[in-house]
Amino acid sequence: MESKKKIYIVSPPEQGIRLDIFLKNHNPQLTRSHLKKLIDQKKVKLNNKNPKAGAKLKVGDYIELLMHPPEPMTALPEPIPLNIVFEDEAVIVINKPPGLVVHPAAGNYSGTLVNGLLYHCQSLSGLGDSIRPGIVHRLDKNTSGVMVVAKTDYAHKQLSAQFKEHTIKRVYLAITVGVINEKRGTVSSLIGRHPKDRKKMSSRPLRGKLAVTHWEVMKQYRSFALLKISLETGRTHQIRVHLASIHHPVLGDPDYGGRKTLASLVKKEYPQLLPFIKRQLLHATTLGFIHPLTKKYVEFNVPPSEDFQSVIEKLENMS
Repeated sequence: MESKKKIYIVSPPEQGIRLDIFLKNHNPQLTRSHLKKLIDQKKVKLNNKNPKAGAKLKVGDYIELLMHPPEPMTALPEPIPLNIVFEDEAVIVINKPPGLVVHPAAGNYSGTLVNGLLYHCQSLSGLGDSIRPGIVHRLDKNTSGVMVVAKTDYAHKQLSAQFKEHTIKRVYLAITVGVINEKRGTVSSLIGRHPKDRKKMSSRPLRGKLAVTHWEVMKQYRSFALLKISLETGRTHQIRVHLASIHHPVLGDPDYGGRKTLASLVKKEYPQLLPFIKRQLLHATTLGFIHPLTKKYVEFNVPPSEDFQSVIEKLENMS
């Protein structure tokens, strides 16, 4: 299989990072041990020289990475239970539980929503690649809630166009950290890859796409709030990044500040919540779109998962 060369130029925010960490940030699918092996095999050049894995980078450094592309993956049917909200010949609407990855990728080759969908209906839209059949949008692994999947290529095109035009109705519920004084608000910013951690997103990227999030306080508790959130756009990690940017991260979020609250505020003052907070408490509760075949507006609403509701009940009892 033909090797593939990747080229990177070190930017100012990446000054001083170790070479192996820099490469890991830009290639999260690869392990640091594998990257070190590539460095030892002289498959990595730093300013046209063979570097060490721990070399500290400077602004403007020129890095070449030579690697074999991975073998293409194919999603296989697996008997995974699905919570199907609606299904017809064009679409399937799913209530995705927390902890379920949407489609196979490095580190999650099986046990995904796509594997379960293929077992359930045997045929999905082929417009995605072989590991994302039928997928027109995604939810993070630990975000629960409503999703629509295309069963035909025509439905895929119609739904994808609505997502691209931002005409899909998407409403989320989130339990956030802190007392929010305003009743509602809007966060608007560019969102792009974090300059130092490629697995994360940032509201202050070097390059990014416009993201707009509207929020409304449904219930204020002593140290937390229940928010209803509506999206104008659908960028990766948009809600989590935007809420963290206004200093009210999603409770339990491991990447954007919500996990720190577990180690401080929750553990010290609300230990009774700890058994129920195993993930970011974010739930996609409403999805509305024009049905690809009937051309009529349809809307689906699903209640929060059991862990989310348990935290709400605990907060109600403490207020």
